[in-house]
Amino acid sequence: MNLVIVESPTKAKTIKHFLGRQYSVKSSYGHIRDLPQKSLGVDTENDFKPKYVVSKKVKPTVDELKAAAERAKTVILATDEDREGEAIAWHLTQALGLADSKLPPAPSPPAGRTGLRRAGKTQNSKLPDVQRIVFHEITRSAIEEALKNPRDINMQLVDAQQARRILDRLVGYKLSPFLWRKVASGLSAGRVQSVAVRLVVEREREIEKFQKQEYWSVEATLRKENAPPKEAFVASLTKQDGNTLDKFALPNADAAQAVAVDLVGARWQVAEVERKEVRRTPPPPFTTSTLQQAASSRLHISARETMRLAQQLYEGIRLGDDGEVGLITYMRTDSTNLSQEFLGAARATIDRRFGHAYELPQPRRYRTKSKNAQEAHEAIRPTDPNRDPDAIKQYLAPRQYRLYQLIWQRALATQMAAAVFDATALEAEARGKAHAWIFRASGSVLMFDGFLKIWPLSSKDVLLPPLAKDDPLTTDDISPQQHFTAPPPRYSEATLVKALEEHGIGRPSTYAPTISTIQDRGYVERDEQKQLRPTQIGMLVNDLLVEHFPKIVDIQFTAKMEDELDQIAEGKMPWVPVIREFYGPFKENLDEKYQTISKSKIAEHIQTFANGTGANGAPAEPQVCEKCGKSMVVKIGRFGPFLACSGFPECRNTKPLGKSLDVKCPKCEKGNLVIKRTKTKKTFYACDQYPNCDFALWDKPTGEKCPTCGSLLVEKRGKKIACSNKDCNYAKSQPNKTEEK
Repeated sequence: MNLVIVESPTKAKTIKHFLGRQYSVKSSYGHIRDLPQKSLGVDTENDFKPKYVVSKKVKPTVDELKAAAERAKTVILATDEDREGEAIAWHLTQALGLADSKLPPAPSPPAGRTGLRRAGKTQNSKLPDVQRIVFHEITRSAIEEALKNPRDINMQLVDAQQARRILDRLVGYKLSPFLWRKVASGLSAGRVQSVAVRLVVEREREIEKFQKQEYWSVEATLRKENAPPKEAFVASLTKQDGNTLDKFALPNADAAQAVAVDLVGARWQVAEVERKEVRRTPPPPFTTSTLQQAASSRLHISARETMRLAQQLYEGIRLGDDGEVGLITYMRTDSTNLSQEFLGAARATIDRRFGHAYELPQPRRYRTKSKNAQEAHEAIRPTDPNRDPDAIKQYLAPRQYRLYQLIWQRALATQMAAAVFDATALEAEARGKAHAWIFRASGSVLMFDGFLKIWPLSSKDVLLPPLAKDDPLTTDDISPQQHFTAPPPRYSEATLVKALEEHGIGRPSTYAPTISTIQDRGYVERDEQKQLRPTQIGMLVNDLLVEHFPKIVDIQFTAKMEDELDQIAEGKMPWVPVIREFYGPFKENLDEKYQTISKSKIAEHIQTFANGTGANGAPAEPQVCEKCGKSMVVKIGRFGPFLACSGFPECRNTKPLGKSLDVKCPKCEKGNLVIKRTKTKKTFYACDQYPNCDFALWDKPTGEKCPTCGSLLVEKRGKKIACSNKDCNYAKSQPNKTEEK
């Protein structure tokens, strides 16, 4: 009997479908060994040797696998092909007794050398032979090819995974207790997660500091002289007397109106017309990062949910009589490479479905942007391009279907012909009373859809009528338009993943867990628009780490650590010196902070932080405990600052402390409205004088009053502002804002 071990029961079921009776396929259910939960588990005095343990929960699985291995002739480790999968395979050899314990541990071998002493070649001939196989997709051909080409465990990948695990343990296990002792229990810090929180916090502070600036534009609705109104088009002012106008050339309504006045009775004609053919090529196939971004923007699925669904599609879905079938390739990758086999199959599918005009004479290949991507790996693609999403829709859950369709469309689109547009740029000249003005319009017409046949874009074509230079024009309207600059947008899960990737922080396997962790810890939350906002506790912990442990949250330093982990994986660096170089200065700084930072200093920091929540950034007014009459003081808890009675422990009264909106409470007219959250983390807006005043709203107040009834106006979904009084029907659209790029 040949024993095949994978990490997932679903994957085991799919692989068993392709193998004969001489194979037994079992699952390890993920990692079977890890660092202990209740101790550091790293010997910092002995080259950071990790102490791995098998938990009670996993022990029955280990016993079952060990018994199966003892009966097997060959044990085949078929875990995933990345560092995590390689580490699971190595841990299996250790926990199941498949490595010869009589021999000392072998050092990390150079590239190409084995990291596993094959048991059949050791002193103990009773042990089974051990093989390691890898594959990019769970299909019959891929499994059969992998079985023909077994290899040994790559200890370079194992070392890189161990180094990451040890680094994260040292930071989390050493720094979190510091926060418990000096700030509040229940807090935690992480090597990569804390940097992600910093990005969100810094973006929030950019937004808070942003001062909007007014500017105006002028648009003209034009058409060819004597042409019907349906041929009208809109052009925007770009030049005055031959000089290009910048964005803020018209700073107010008076300046814009002056242009409109000067254009009264002006003669208009076409100054320039430029036509050219524009070809647009498809975006590259999906990597982990771009899949998460596309799933977020197009399907509104979180990074964690995207990876969960992709895992299901990769490991196998039951397709009726066909049994379990892996539908996509491995979903943790930063490579845009596509196999020759897929390229050939995709071309045949495109020709059959769409016609010869849509296929390429030669395959289109993409250059991977990530400098550390492994080109031997592949992009995320369907295992069979002939497997149309609609043909298997009945076997898939709705979200599985939508994600598979997204991957199928993107992969096939990369091998389809370019889309062809007929692009036109037009300049219209107007001779006003005092100045010569140039207005510009551009448009395009889709001549051949190409890859857009299955990968549509959101932009709409603007069609300009046929015009030639010197053609006279008629104006239907001159319209000044008011705009305001807007701050940079808050991160969404998709844009935060993109930012982490651009900064070189994290890798395909860590993006989704990082985004999930910072939300689970309560440092960041998603608002109603699915944007990421830092919580008060997230901002406070970030400020403390930036001040006292700057390297831990330094973007460049964290990116450098990621590069060194990549070099370990490539066999260019040993892992112990990398850990030692980090841990020495980290421990020295931590020891110093334990001695020099008192809890009273942290309390002052918390008080200063909390006082900034008053109106217009002014300190919040001191409050008195309504139960005993003593003053309330700011304290910190797991979910952020709160007010507690200074008479503790005799009086245990506490009150939530919210961030002020600088909006007066309309009920008591004494307090300000503050942002608060329910136990389920739902946001609401309430008076800071509670319980003396119980005024509260679910929708965010704008600070304006309703012109009809005098109640507060609030922001509603759909970019609408409405009256908070349910009996009043007043509503209006939000002002038009142009994002400052």
